[in-house]
Parts: sequence; C-alpha cells; structure tokens
Amino acid sequence: MSGDKSFGPSRRAFLTGAGALAAGGAASRAVAGSGPEIAIEPWMQELGVGVDAAPYGLPSRFEADVKRRSVPWLTADPVSSVNFTPLHDLDGIITPNGLCFERHHGGVAQIDPAAYRLMINGRVDRPLVFTMEDLKRFPRENRVYFLECAANSGMEWRGAQLNGCQFTHGMIHNVMYTGIPLKLLLEEAGVIPSGKWLLAEGADAAGMTRSIPMEKALDDCMIAFKMNGEALRPEQGYPVRLVVPGWEGNMWVKWLRRLEVGDQPWHHREETSKYTDLLEDGSARRFTWEMDAKSVITNPSPQAPITHGPGPTVLTGVAWSGRGTIPRVDVTLDGGINWHQARMDGPSMPKSMHRFYYEFDWDGSPLLLQSRAHDSTGYVQPTKDQLRAVRGENSIYHNNGIQTWAVDADGRAENVEIS
Repeated sequence: MSGDKSFGPSRRAFLTGAGALAAGGAASRAVAGSGPEIAIEPWMQELGVGVDAAPYGLPSRFEADVKRRSVPWLTADPVSSVNFTPLHDLDGIITPNGLCFERHHGGVAQIDPAAYRLMINGRVDRPLVFTMEDLKRFPRENRVYFLECAANSGMEWRGAQLNGCQFTHGMIHNVMYTGIPLKLLLEEAGVIPSGKWLLAEGADAAGMTRSIPMEKALDDCMIAFKMNGEALRPEQGYPVRLVVPGWEGNMWVKWLRRLEVGDQPWHHREETSKYTDLLEDGSARRFTWEMDAKSVITNPSPQAPITHGPGPTVLTGVAWSGRGTIPRVDVTLDGGINWHQARMDGPSMPKSMHRFYYEFDWDGSPLLLQSRAHDSTGYVQPTKDQLRAVRGENSIYHNNGIQTWAVDADGRAENVEIS
C-alpha cells in the first residue's frame, strides 16, 4: 500500500507558473503592457447592491445549478418522494440547510410553532405535554451528525444504475443540530421500570411512527429545533424533530408530536412493510438500525468530470460510520490493484461525515476510482460482491458497498461495477 503524496515535477512547475502569473498580473494593473494582463470587468467599475437587497442571504446566481434533484420514476408521487443532496458540488463536511436531502411520506407539514405540542405518555409516572417555550427552557446541546436514509444506494444492489453520486449516495446530509438530550424529557416524565421501548410519532399526514429501544433513547438521542444555527427547515421537521445518531434516517421522526413509552416494539407499518432487509431466501432482517461505515468519491464523478488535461488533480470524497469516527480512507485509481491512503482533513466527530482528499498527477489514461472507509471500531467497508454473498440482491436497504467510477481519457466519469 502506498501513502506517497509526492506531487512530482509537474505539480511544482504548475505552482511556480501560477505564482509567476499572479505576480505578473499584479504588476500589469500598475504598468499596462509590462506583462500578462487581467481584463477589467464590469463588476470592477460598477457599484454592487446594498445590504437591504437580500435580508436573507442566498447563493450567487452563478451557483444556480447547485441544488437538490429528484428521480421521478423512483417514487409514485412528489408528496412521497426523495430530493437528493448534490454531494458532488459540496466540500467540507457541513451540508447547507437548503441542500439537505428530503424524504417525505406525506409531503411537508406546515406547523405553527405557537400551536405546536409534544406529548410524552404511556409507561411513565407523569404524562406531559410541552410547548415550544417549555422545550426551550431545558438545557441544550450542539452536535454534528450525519443523517442517512436506509435506502441510500439502494438502487445499486443488482448493478450500476444511477449515474452520479448525487443519485447513488445523495440521501444523506450532515449538519449541526441544536436541541435537548431526550433523556432529560424522559426523566421529567419518569419512565417506569417496564418502559423498555419508545414509539416516536410524527404530526404529518403520513402518521410516521418508529419503535426505538429505551437504551438508545437514553443514550444520545436529541429533540432538535435548530440545524446549523437556524430553525429547522419545514422539510426537515420544523419546528421539532427527533435525532437518532448513527441510525437509519426513517427513525429520525420529523414534526415530532408524541413519544409513547411501552414494554415492547409496536411493529407499525414503517417497520414491517418497509425498512426491513429482504434476504436471498425470502426472510427479512429487522431492526437493522445502525448505518455501517461507507464512503464515496464525490470528485471526480459522473456529475463532476475532470475538466482539465493531464497534470495535478485533486480527488475528494466523504466517509461516515454510525458506530464512531473514520480515522482512515483508502483510494484506488486502478480498480483495487493499488491502494493509497487518503488525506483526512477537517473535524473528526463520532457519527459525522469525514472529508478526505488524494492529490495525484493524472497522466490522461483511464481511471477506475474507488474509496474504502475504515471506522474506529476496525470495520472496513466491503465490496458489493462481499455484501451480496451474505445478503443476496433482494434488499434495497443498507447498501454500503464500495462504489466505482470509471473515468475515460476525456475526463468523463460513469457508474460501473468491476469484479
């Protein structure tokens, strides 16, 4: 295995040339005609808009193509559909609020926070109802977590299908949540000894419910009302959602209205008809909550081809694990013949995205790009064939297999599988 980060002569020549151009460009502004020149553009001569033009800041109009996208044939109706995060257009680890993927079962509920109520009932000493003002009086915490739908990459179980990491891996986002540790609310209500399970219920028309073991509820779950510092977006559960770190996204019930304490799981619709893993023999795994370690190269990729000629090239991607951190990611340029240790950069937090980079000199020949995540428990991301050997091809959930992009000599990338 190679961890060599030597950029070679072409990288040094590129950087030297860029520095010379920058110096020459600066001089050309002072003495016209003395070297390379930079054009005088309209924005250098005209006043820009004032501070009142955009009371809520928006992206530049030149970034209009950076947006969530859907795949119409994947679901029956837009109110029960998916809008995918444009992973190929992002960097770092934090997903902007307006780009976080959406998954709805009954459309986006529009809830007046003044009329909002959260009930805790069932096997508790004191059934309680909280208003938003009540919730904001509890101690709060800030935590960065990824949220991944169990069906992320689900269409790839039987072979390469969707062409672009936005569509193969974009049912995920990573934000900072502000909220209350769930255990504080449960302590307020007083869970009795027979209270072993929690039923979370949403206030949207779909009536989404999921059973959660009490051990998890008392561990790291949160009742969140802000993301990345501002109020939750309506499509993310405004005004309040459940946060279940490291576990599949359908358990993170949005528009949370009720928490019922019980002595056993409820086996409601969303944990029987869906969100179970169908195996080769027709049986199904249930309660497969944790999200296994996973990674994807976001650039280059089908929606982000290499647009320059041979020379210095930056490969980047993201990795995550529902069981801890990602201390290491390996990448290969030749379909697994040779692996190189990528450079991890930015914060490393449990159950959060991690950013990796690998800089190399592309010689213009075709590439077979893959990434392989290692998490802090020692788990190593498997190949798709390794997953299929255990689980078959019937499932659409929990596909964390290694993804391959084939890059041709023109820099164009395509979703492929290799043996």
